[in-house]
Amino acid sequence: WLRRTTHYLFIVVVAVNSTLLTINAGDYIFYTDWAWTSFVVFSISQSTMLVVGAIYYMLFTGVPGTATYYATIMTIYTWVAKGAWFALGYPYDFIVVPVWIPSAMLLDLSYWATRRNKHAAILIGGTLVGMSLPVFNMINLLLVKDPLEMAFKYPRPTLPPYMTPIEPQVGKFYNSPVALGVGAGAVLSVPIAALGAKLNTW
Repeated sequence: WLRRTTHYLFIVVVAVNSTLLTINAGDYIFYTDWAWTSFVVFSISQSTMLVVGAIYYMLFTGVPGTATYYATIMTIYTWVAKGAWFALGYPYDFIVVPVWIPSAMLLDLSYWATRRNKHAAILIGGTLVGMSLPVFNMINLLLVKDPLEMAFKYPRPTLPPYMTPIEPQVGKFYNSPVALGVGAGAVLSVPIAALGAKLNTW
């Protein structure tokens, strides 16, 4: 009984610590007024910390599925934050909840498919997370009706003056397919190049 309780308590502790790790890695949430500006930072920091936290988590538990559990905790945490801002009078779309779960499922799948090989999980799973997380979240942000209008109508009181939105003449950039393509290419090129280099050595 004590051994089982200790094991479950350890899982909870690791999940909480992994969540804190991800939150402190940079922007863990998309505020509509700063969403596209933080997209690249989010993609790099969150894909990295999702892999670091989940691999750390899986190696101690040895159970495929723990990465998805970890991503679910992050998702719940963000929905709570969304609810808090909504309660303060901000619109429902003011916070866009990031998509962690599908990427975490790919990481779990790679861990399971490689028979719990930690090196394969890091290489294959890490690449899958790095490639999928920016794409899922780009689609997620594109579903927001008008982030610029939201930004000017509902500026956050916590923003420092230099980050307060000022309506630009080039506001259309936010909805530009070219800009989105360039951003996606920049984020995705790193894991693809790393995978190519690894395959070349094989």
